[in-house]
Amino acid sequence: MARLNWGMIGGGEGSQIGPAHRLGAGLDGAFSFVAGALDHRPEAGREYGQRLGLAANRAYGDWREMLDGEKGREDRVDLVTVATPNATHFEITKAFLENGFHVLCEKPMTMTVEEGEEIVRISRETGNICAVNYGYTGYSLVRHMKAMVARGDLGKIRLVKAEFAHGHHADAADADNPRVRWRYDPAQAGVSAQFADCGIHALHMASFVTGQEVKRLSADTVSCISSRELEDDAMVNFRMDGGAVGRLWTSSVAIGRQHGLTLQIFGEKGGLRWSQEQPNQLYWMPLNGRLEIIERGEGGLSPEADRTSRVTIGHAEGMPLAFANIYTDLAEAIQARKSGRTMDPAADLYPRAEDGLRSMAAVFAVADSGKREGVWVDARPPMFR
Repeated sequence: MARLNWGMIGGGEGSQIGPAHRLGAGLDGAFSFVAGALDHRPEAGREYGQRLGLAANRAYGDWREMLDGEKGREDRVDLVTVATPNATHFEITKAFLENGFHVLCEKPMTMTVEEGEEIVRISRETGNICAVNYGYTGYSLVRHMKAMVARGDLGKIRLVKAEFAHGHHADAADADNPRVRWRYDPAQAGVSAQFADCGIHALHMASFVTGQEVKRLSADTVSCISSRELEDDAMVNFRMDGGAVGRLWTSSVAIGRQHGLTLQIFGEKGGLRWSQEQPNQLYWMPLNGRLEIIERGEGGLSPEADRTSRVTIGHAEGMPLAFANIYTDLAEAIQARKSGRTMDPAADLYPRAEDGLRSMAAVFAVADSGKREGVWVDARPPMFR
């Protein structure tokens, strides 16, 4: 099967997320990296793009130049990844969708619920894919959790407990560090800091695995470092549309925690526990049974897990490979559209614009509830109520 053409906006030299996307997109040979506008400084972006192997005429100075350059080409990019600062996601994603491109946007997809609803409408009206990079859902055993829930291994889901807590912003002396400061500045980050940055990953994963969406929530938010305007810790209780109860803790001041993304699912017939820092093991406790450790790569797993596991059992698969699974999902979706066939259902798991919209609605709901001392609020975007 011929490779698809891929381009990237943002993710330039020194970027935290750019290398993970380039590794993920190229890992399985589904995409060729052919175009990019990689830096807010045009010449730096052009120079870095050429060092990465882009042709001089496709190493663009900015995203508008890239849009103009690509939309008229017969070999134009099939997928554009948007990995720019948060406030620019909406404008860039909207422009490329409206010009016939498929888009993978970093989270948060937009800065407001209204922008999110517009992206959903554009994606639906044009038929162009808008995916959102909730990349941790690409882990093989997270997909196996989803499959176990879907086939009824746990019975009716009663309770979900999600965490994304780290301690890397716990030093009050970092108040003037520009890499930290912007995250807690409403002018740059919006209405939420820690929940919008990390909490929505945990919340999306809870929905992804259970197949249920969040309806209502109550939030306790706090700035443990008093100089911060936005929260650095939040505890969120939520109710899901399939009846599950949810608890979510997210923090950036939990000293001793590193990454801290964990998910536990408890049903009538058993419970599951997974941690991103030990992604090769899934703990399964059947009701009245004995604790089992499911290993990534072992025999007898679900098609969703098998499809997303590359190396033999006992060898770690990390975050770039989880990102790669999002890219292989998208490659399968795009190739299926090109050939007019139905895509592999085991690959039909990439996060959609609808997921990005729900996350943004949850961000505003958490901010609202937190300001009103935990009052329960509707967490759904208006178009889904």
